[in-house]
Amino acid sequence: MNIAMRVVSFCHYLQGPACTQYLADMGADVIKVEPLQGAFERHWSGGKSYIGDVTAFLLATNRNKRSLAVNLKTSAGKEVVLRLIDTADVIMENYRPGVLDRLGFGYEAIRERKPDIIYASASGLGATGPAANRPGQDLLMQARSGLIAATGGGENAPTVVGAAIIDQHGAALLAMGILGAYVRKLQTGKGARVETNLFVAGIDLQSEALAMYYAAPDRASLMQRDCHVGSWYHDAPYGLYELKDSRIVLSMNDPAKLADALDSDALRALNTIDRYVERDRYARTVAAVLQEHSLADIATAFDAYGIWYERVQNYEDLLHDPQVIHNAAFGHANVRGKTATFVNHPLRYDGELPSCRRVPLAPGADSVELLSELGYGAEEKRRLIESGAIGAVHEAIDA
Repeated sequence: MNIAMRVVSFCHYLQGPACTQYLADMGADVIKVEPLQGAFERHWSGGKSYIGDVTAFLLATNRNKRSLAVNLKTSAGKEVVLRLIDTADVIMENYRPGVLDRLGFGYEAIRERKPDIIYASASGLGATGPAANRPGQDLLMQARSGLIAATGGGENAPTVVGAAIIDQHGAALLAMGILGAYVRKLQTGKGARVETNLFVAGIDLQSEALAMYYAAPDRASLMQRDCHVGSWYHDAPYGLYELKDSRIVLSMNDPAKLADALDSDALRALNTIDRYVERDRYARTVAAVLQEHSLADIATAFDAYGIWYERVQNYEDLLHDPQVIHNAAFGHANVRGKTATFVNHPLRYDGELPSCRRVPLAPGADSVELLSELGYGAEEKRRLIESGAIGAVHEAIDA
Protein backbone atom coordinates (compact mmCIF):
# COMPACT_ATOMS: atom_id res chain seq x y z
CA MET A 1 0.00 0.00 0.00
CA ASN A 2 1.29 3.47 -0.89
CA ILE A 3 1.31 5.83 2.10
CA ALA A 4 1.45 9.54 1.26
CA MET A 5 3.78 11.93 2.98
CA ARG A 6 1.68 13.69 5.62
CA VAL A 7 2.17 17.43 6.05
CA VAL A 8 0.66 19.39 8.94
CA SER A 9 0.45 22.95 7.65
CA PHE A 10 0.34 25.98 9.95
CA CYS A 11 0.31 28.39 7.03
CA HIS A 12 -1.45 31.54 5.89
CA TYR A 13 -0.99 34.29 3.29
CA LEU A 14 0.83 33.06 0.15
CA GLN A 15 4.33 31.63 0.60
CA GLY A 16 3.35 28.81 2.97
CA PRO A 17 0.02 27.86 1.38
CA ALA A 18 1.58 27.86 -2.11
CA CYS A 19 4.42 25.63 -0.87
CA THR A 20 2.05 23.08 0.62
CA GLN A 21 -0.18 23.22 -2.46
CA TYR A 22 2.76 22.10 -4.62
CA LEU A 23 3.22 19.17 -2.24
CA ALA A 24 -0.51 18.37 -2.15
CA ASP A 25 -0.68 18.36 -5.94
CA MET A 26 2.12 15.78 -5.96
CA GLY A 27 0.17 13.50 -3.66
CA ALA A 28 1.10 14.58 -0.13
CA ASP A 29 -1.67 14.45 2.47
CA VAL A 30 -1.64 18.11 3.48
CA ILE A 31 -3.76 19.03 6.49
CA LYS A 32 -4.34 22.75 6.87
CA VAL A 33 -4.55 23.62 10.57
CA GLU A 34 -6.41 26.91 10.83
CA PRO A 35 -8.34 29.01 13.35
CA LEU A 36 -12.05 28.39 13.80
CA GLN A 37 -12.80 31.49 11.75
CA GLY A 38 -10.41 30.37 9.01
CA ALA A 39 -7.00 31.42 7.71
CA PHE A 40 -6.24 34.81 6.16
CA GLU A 41 -6.83 33.55 2.61
CA ARG A 42 -10.51 33.01 3.41
CA HIS A 43 -11.10 36.65 4.30
CA TRP A 44 -9.15 38.69 1.74
CA SER A 45 -8.98 38.52 -2.04
CA GLY A 46 -7.10 41.08 -4.13
CA GLY A 47 -9.19 42.92 -6.68
CA LYS A 48 -12.28 41.94 -4.64
CA SER A 49 -12.18 38.65 -6.55
CA TYR A 50 -14.69 36.11 -5.30
CA ILE A 51 -16.54 33.08 -6.62
CA GLY A 52 -19.79 33.69 -4.80
CA ASP A 53 -18.52 34.28 -1.28
CA VAL A 54 -15.39 32.12 -1.68
CA THR A 55 -12.18 34.09 -2.15
CA ALA A 56 -10.12 33.53 -5.28
CA PHE A 57 -7.09 33.65 -2.96
CA LEU A 58 -8.29 30.51 -1.18
CA LEU A 59 -8.81 28.70 -4.48
CA ALA A 60 -5.38 29.76 -5.75
CA THR A 61 -3.42 28.35 -2.82
CA ASN A 62 -5.32 25.56 -1.03
CA ARG A 63 -6.05 22.96 -3.67
CA ASN A 64 -5.94 19.28 -2.68
CA LYS A 65 -5.71 19.95 1.07
CA ARG A 66 -7.86 18.99 4.02
CA SER A 67 -8.86 21.49 6.69
CA LEU A 68 -8.84 21.08 10.45
CA ALA A 69 -10.27 24.09 12.28
CA VAL A 70 -9.00 24.25 15.86
CA ASN A 71 -8.75 26.63 18.79
CA LEU A 72 -5.10 26.26 19.79
CA LYS A 73 -5.72 28.19 23.00
CA THR A 74 -7.66 25.21 24.40
CA SER A 75 -5.92 22.18 25.87
CA ALA A 76 -8.26 19.86 24.01
CA GLY A 77 -7.50 21.56 20.70
CA LYS A 78 -3.77 21.35 21.35
CA GLU A 79 -4.04 17.66 22.13
CA VAL A 80 -5.81 17.00 18.82
CA VAL A 81 -3.03 18.77 16.93
CA LEU A 82 -0.31 16.92 18.86
CA ARG A 83 -1.95 13.59 18.01
CA LEU A 84 -2.07 14.72 14.39
CA ILE A 85 1.62 15.66 14.46
CA ASP A 86 2.43 12.17 15.80
CA THR A 87 1.18 10.82 12.44
CA ALA A 88 3.03 13.40 10.32
CA ASP A 89 6.26 13.47 8.35
CA VAL A 90 6.40 17.25 7.98
CA ILE A 91 5.33 20.37 9.83
CA MET A 92 5.26 23.50 7.69
CA GLU A 93 4.76 26.98 9.15
CA ASN A 94 5.12 30.57 8.02
CA TYR A 95 4.20 32.56 11.10
CA ARG A 96 6.44 35.27 12.51
CA PRO A 97 9.39 33.85 14.45
CA GLY A 98 8.34 32.73 17.92
CA VAL A 99 4.58 32.47 17.38
CA LEU A 100 4.41 28.67 17.32
CA ASP A 101 6.92 28.44 20.17
CA ARG A 102 4.52 30.39 22.37
CA LEU A 103 1.72 28.00 21.43
CA GLY A 104 3.83 24.96 22.27
CA PHE A 105 4.45 23.86 18.69
CA GLY A 106 7.96 25.22 18.13
CA TYR A 107 10.75 23.15 16.65
CA GLU A 108 12.45 22.10 19.88
CA ALA A 109 9.20 21.00 21.52
CA ILE A 110 8.10 19.02 18.50
CA ARG A 111 11.52 17.46 17.91
CA GLU A 112 11.55 16.23 21.51
CA ARG A 113 8.16 14.61 20.97
CA LYS A 114 8.89 13.33 17.44
CA PRO A 115 12.64 13.22 16.66
CA ASP A 116 12.20 12.26 12.99
CA ILE A 117 9.99 15.24 12.14
CA ILE A 118 10.83 17.47 9.20
CA TYR A 119 10.11 20.96 10.51
CA ALA A 120 9.96 23.56 7.73
CA SER A 121 9.69 27.29 8.40
CA ALA A 122 9.28 30.28 6.12
CA SER A 123 9.64 33.82 7.44
CA GLY A 124 9.97 37.30 6.04
CA LEU A 125 13.64 38.07 6.62
CA GLY A 126 14.85 35.11 8.69
CA ALA A 127 14.25 33.78 12.19
CA THR A 128 17.30 35.58 13.62
CA GLY A 129 19.40 38.63 12.82
CA PRO A 130 19.02 42.41 13.06
CA ALA A 131 15.93 42.55 10.81
CA ALA A 132 14.20 39.35 11.94
CA ASN A 133 11.29 41.22 13.52
CA ARG A 134 10.59 43.52 10.61
CA PRO A 135 7.48 42.78 8.55
CA GLY A 136 8.18 40.48 5.62
CA GLN A 137 5.86 40.72 2.62
CA ASP A 138 6.41 40.38 -1.12
CA LEU A 139 6.43 44.07 -2.03
CA LEU A 140 8.69 44.93 0.90
CA MET A 141 11.16 42.24 -0.16
CA GLN A 142 11.03 43.35 -3.80
CA ALA A 143 12.31 46.67 -2.51
CA ARG A 144 14.90 45.38 -0.05
CA SER A 145 16.32 42.74 -2.40
CA GLY A 146 17.09 45.27 -5.16
CA LEU A 147 14.51 43.83 -7.54
CA ILE A 148 12.52 47.05 -7.86
CA ALA A 149 15.66 49.14 -8.43
CA ALA A 150 16.81 46.78 -11.19
CA THR A 151 13.38 46.73 -12.87
CA GLY A 152 12.68 49.83 -14.91
CA GLY A 153 15.67 51.97 -14.08
CA GLY A 154 17.26 54.62 -16.22
CA GLU A 155 14.66 56.82 -17.91
CA ASN A 156 11.93 54.75 -16.25
CA ALA A 157 11.46 55.01 -12.53
CA PRO A 158 12.18 51.84 -10.57
CA THR A 159 9.21 49.56 -11.16
CA VAL A 160 7.29 47.15 -8.95
CA VAL A 161 6.81 43.68 -10.42
CA GLY A 162 3.12 43.09 -11.11
CA ALA A 163 2.72 39.84 -9.16
CA ALA A 164 3.87 38.36 -5.86
CA ILE A 165 6.77 36.55 -7.51
CA ILE A 166 9.00 36.42 -4.42
CA ASP A 167 6.28 34.68 -2.42
CA GLN A 168 5.78 32.17 -5.23
CA HIS A 169 9.49 31.56 -5.71
CA GLY A 170 9.97 31.18 -1.96
CA ALA A 171 7.16 28.63 -1.94
CA ALA A 172 8.80 26.58 -4.68
CA LEU A 173 12.19 26.72 -2.94
CA LEU A 174 10.72 25.51 0.32
CA ALA A 175 8.80 22.70 -1.38
CA MET A 176 12.12 21.63 -2.93
CA GLY A 177 13.80 21.73 0.48
CA ILE A 178 11.05 19.69 2.11
CA LEU A 179 11.25 17.04 -0.59
CA GLY A 180 15.03 16.88 -0.23
CA ALA A 181 14.67 16.40 3.54
CA TYR A 182 12.00 13.75 2.98
CA VAL A 183 14.28 11.76 0.67
CA ARG A 184 16.96 11.87 3.36
CA LYS A 185 14.45 10.74 5.96
CA LEU A 186 13.47 7.77 3.81
CA GLN A 187 17.15 6.86 3.46
CA THR A 188 18.32 7.47 7.05
CA GLY A 189 15.27 7.89 9.27
CA LYS A 190 16.50 11.33 10.34
CA GLY A 191 14.34 14.40 10.55
CA ALA A 192 15.47 17.89 9.53
CA ARG A 193 15.05 21.59 10.14
CA VAL A 194 14.36 23.35 6.83
CA GLU A 195 14.25 27.15 6.76
CA THR A 196 13.93 29.88 4.18
CA ASN A 197 12.62 33.44 4.02
CA LEU A 198 11.25 35.87 1.49
CA PHE A 199 14.35 38.05 1.57
CA VAL A 200 16.70 35.27 0.44
CA ALA A 201 14.08 34.11 -2.07
CA GLY A 202 14.09 37.59 -3.61
CA ILE A 203 17.88 37.51 -3.81
CA ASP A 204 17.88 33.99 -5.25
CA LEU A 205 15.50 35.13 -8.00
CA GLN A 206 18.28 37.44 -9.18
CA SER A 207 21.19 34.98 -9.05
CA GLU A 208 22.27 35.66 -12.63
CA ALA A 209 21.84 39.43 -12.42
CA LEU A 210 23.67 39.76 -9.10
CA ALA A 211 26.60 37.65 -10.26
CA MET A 212 26.87 39.86 -13.36
CA TYR A 213 26.63 43.04 -11.32
CA TYR A 214 29.30 42.23 -8.75
CA ALA A 215 31.69 41.09 -11.47
CA ALA A 216 31.22 44.19 -13.63
CA PRO A 217 34.22 46.54 -13.94
CA ASP A 218 32.21 49.74 -13.49
CA ARG A 219 29.02 49.38 -11.45
CA ALA A 220 28.26 53.04 -10.90
CA SER A 221 26.10 53.61 -13.98
CA LEU A 222 25.03 50.09 -14.94
CA MET A 223 21.36 50.61 -14.16
CA GLN A 224 21.06 53.76 -16.26
CA ARG A 225 19.58 52.99 -19.64
CA ASP A 226 17.08 54.05 -22.28
CA CYS A 227 13.48 53.36 -21.31
CA HIS A 228 13.15 50.65 -23.97
CA VAL A 229 16.00 48.53 -22.61
CA GLY A 230 14.54 45.98 -20.23
CA SER A 231 17.68 44.64 -18.59
CA TRP A 232 20.75 46.50 -17.42
CA TYR A 233 23.12 43.64 -18.33
CA HIS A 234 21.90 42.68 -21.82
CA ASP A 235 22.86 44.20 -25.14
CA ALA A 236 20.19 46.28 -26.85
CA PRO A 237 17.63 45.84 -28.25
CA TYR A 238 16.66 43.55 -25.30
CA GLY A 239 13.47 45.18 -24.06
CA LEU A 240 10.03 46.61 -24.76
CA TYR A 241 8.95 48.49 -27.90
CA GLU A 242 5.83 50.17 -29.26
CA LEU A 243 4.26 49.27 -32.59
CA LYS A 244 1.38 51.11 -34.25
CA ASP A 245 -1.15 48.69 -32.79
CA SER A 246 0.53 46.82 -29.94
CA ARG A 247 3.70 46.32 -27.93
CA ILE A 248 6.38 43.70 -28.39
CA VAL A 249 9.52 42.60 -26.63
CA LEU A 250 12.75 41.82 -28.44
CA SER A 251 15.17 39.37 -26.87
CA MET A 252 18.77 38.63 -27.90
CA ASN A 253 19.01 38.99 -31.68
CA ASP A 254 21.59 39.19 -34.46
CA PRO A 255 21.60 42.89 -35.47
CA ALA A 256 22.14 42.09 -39.16
CA LYS A 257 19.11 39.79 -39.21
CA LEU A 258 17.00 42.36 -37.38
CA ALA A 259 18.00 45.08 -39.84
CA ASP A 260 17.16 42.87 -42.79
CA ALA A 261 13.86 41.70 -41.29
CA LEU A 262 12.85 45.35 -40.93
CA ASP A 263 14.62 46.36 -44.17
CA SER A 264 16.13 49.28 -42.26
CA ASP A 265 19.22 51.14 -43.46
CA ALA A 266 19.31 53.00 -40.14
CA LEU A 267 19.80 49.70 -38.32
CA ARG A 268 22.23 48.35 -40.90
CA ALA A 269 24.42 51.36 -40.18
CA LEU A 270 24.65 50.25 -36.55
CA ASN A 271 25.36 46.54 -37.15
CA THR A 272 28.94 46.72 -35.93
CA ILE A 273 28.63 48.97 -32.89
CA ASP A 274 28.97 47.62 -29.36
CA ARG A 275 25.31 47.22 -28.50
CA TYR A 276 26.01 47.18 -24.77
CA VAL A 277 28.23 50.24 -24.60
CA GLU A 278 25.91 52.09 -27.01
CA ARG A 279 22.73 50.36 -25.98
CA ASP A 280 20.74 53.59 -25.63
CA ARG A 281 21.61 54.75 -29.15
CA TYR A 282 20.77 51.37 -30.65
CA ALA A 283 17.52 50.95 -28.68
CA ARG A 284 16.27 54.40 -29.68
CA THR A 285 16.93 53.64 -33.33
CA VAL A 286 15.07 50.32 -33.06
CA ALA A 287 12.18 52.11 -31.34
CA ALA A 288 11.95 54.73 -34.09
CA VAL A 289 11.87 52.05 -36.80
CA LEU A 290 9.31 49.83 -35.04
CA GLN A 291 6.82 52.59 -34.29
CA GLU A 292 6.16 52.85 -38.03
CA HIS A 293 5.01 49.21 -38.24
CA SER A 294 2.06 47.15 -37.10
CA LEU A 295 2.36 43.63 -35.74
CA ALA A 296 1.08 42.19 -38.99
CA ASP A 297 3.76 44.14 -40.89
CA ILE A 298 6.63 42.55 -39.00
CA ALA A 299 5.43 39.11 -37.86
CA THR A 300 6.05 37.20 -41.09
CA ALA A 301 9.51 38.71 -41.64
CA PHE A 302 10.51 38.23 -38.01
CA ASP A 303 9.50 34.58 -38.11
CA ALA A 304 11.32 34.07 -41.41
CA TYR A 305 14.56 35.62 -40.07
CA GLY A 306 14.33 33.83 -36.72
CA ILE A 307 13.92 37.01 -34.69
CA TRP A 308 13.20 36.37 -31.01
CA TYR A 309 10.14 38.45 -30.17
CA GLU A 310 6.72 38.18 -28.56
CA ARG A 311 3.67 40.39 -28.43
CA VAL A 312 2.95 41.75 -24.96
CA GLN A 313 -0.21 39.98 -23.86
CA ASN A 314 -2.57 40.92 -21.09
CA TYR A 315 -4.38 38.43 -18.85
CA GLU A 316 -7.38 38.28 -21.20
CA ASP A 317 -5.06 37.42 -24.10
CA LEU A 318 -3.37 34.79 -21.96
CA LEU A 319 -6.59 32.91 -21.28
CA HIS A 320 -7.12 32.40 -25.02
CA ASP A 321 -3.50 31.75 -26.04
CA PRO A 322 -3.49 28.51 -28.08
CA GLN A 323 -0.30 27.31 -26.39
CA VAL A 324 -1.77 27.99 -22.96
CA ILE A 325 -4.77 25.85 -23.94
CA HIS A 326 -2.51 23.12 -25.31
CA ASN A 327 -0.40 23.14 -22.13
CA ALA A 328 -3.54 23.05 -19.94
CA ALA A 329 -2.04 25.88 -17.88
CA PHE A 330 -5.43 26.73 -16.38
CA GLY A 331 -7.90 24.52 -14.57
CA HIS A 332 -11.56 25.03 -13.72
CA ALA A 333 -13.76 23.91 -10.87
CA ASN A 334 -17.42 24.28 -9.96
CA VAL A 335 -17.74 26.26 -6.75
CA ARG A 336 -21.29 26.49 -5.47
CA GLY A 337 -22.63 26.57 -9.00
CA LYS A 338 -20.09 29.02 -10.38
CA THR A 339 -16.94 28.32 -12.37
CA ALA A 340 -13.59 29.16 -10.84
CA THR A 341 -10.45 29.44 -12.98
CA PHE A 342 -7.04 28.77 -11.44
CA VAL A 343 -3.48 28.01 -12.48
CA ASN A 344 -2.76 24.30 -12.69
CA HIS A 345 0.26 22.58 -11.17
CA PRO A 346 3.25 23.58 -13.33
CA LEU A 347 4.75 20.10 -13.87
CA ARG A 348 3.69 16.93 -15.66
CA TYR A 349 4.43 13.43 -14.42
CA ASP A 350 4.54 10.71 -17.08
CA GLY A 351 2.72 13.15 -19.33
CA GLU A 352 -0.08 13.81 -16.85
CA LEU A 353 -0.98 16.89 -14.84
CA PRO A 354 -1.97 16.45 -11.19
CA SER A 355 -5.69 17.05 -10.92
CA CYS A 356 -7.65 19.33 -8.61
CA ARG A 357 -9.16 16.66 -6.39
CA ARG A 358 -10.68 18.83 -3.67
CA VAL A 359 -10.69 22.26 -2.04
CA PRO A 360 -11.80 22.82 1.58
CA LEU A 361 -14.29 25.64 1.03
CA ALA A 362 -14.94 26.15 4.74
CA PRO A 363 -12.60 26.00 7.74
CA GLY A 364 -12.98 22.61 9.34
CA ALA A 365 -14.41 20.99 6.22
CA ASP A 366 -12.47 17.82 7.09
CA SER A 367 -12.35 18.02 10.88
CA VAL A 368 -14.74 15.14 11.54
CA GLU A 369 -12.93 12.86 9.09
CA LEU A 370 -9.56 13.71 10.62
CA LEU A 371 -10.78 13.19 14.19
CA SER A 372 -11.99 9.74 13.19
CA GLU A 373 -8.60 8.94 11.66
CA LEU A 374 -6.95 9.95 14.93
CA GLY A 375 -9.11 7.52 16.87
CA TYR A 376 -11.68 9.83 18.43
CA GLY A 377 -15.06 8.25 19.02
CA ALA A 378 -18.44 9.78 18.28
CA GLU A 379 -18.96 11.17 21.79
CA GLU A 380 -15.43 12.61 21.94
CA LYS A 381 -15.93 14.29 18.58
CA ARG A 382 -19.22 15.78 19.74
CA ARG A 383 -17.64 17.20 22.90
CA LEU A 384 -14.69 18.69 20.99
CA ILE A 385 -16.99 20.44 18.55
CA GLU A 386 -19.55 21.62 21.12
CA SER A 387 -16.82 22.97 23.41
CA GLY A 388 -15.37 25.10 20.62
CA ALA A 389 -12.04 23.32 20.61
CA ILE A 390 -12.66 22.06 17.07
CA GLY A 391 -14.63 23.64 14.23
CA ALA A 392 -16.46 21.39 11.79
CA VAL A 393 -18.32 22.45 8.68
CA HIS A 394 -19.15 19.82 6.10
CA GLU A 395 -18.30 21.58 2.87
CA ALA A 396 -15.59 20.91 0.32
CA ILE A 397 -15.60 20.63 -3.44
CA ASP A 398 -14.54 17.38 -5.01
CA ALA A 399 -13.41 18.42 -8.46
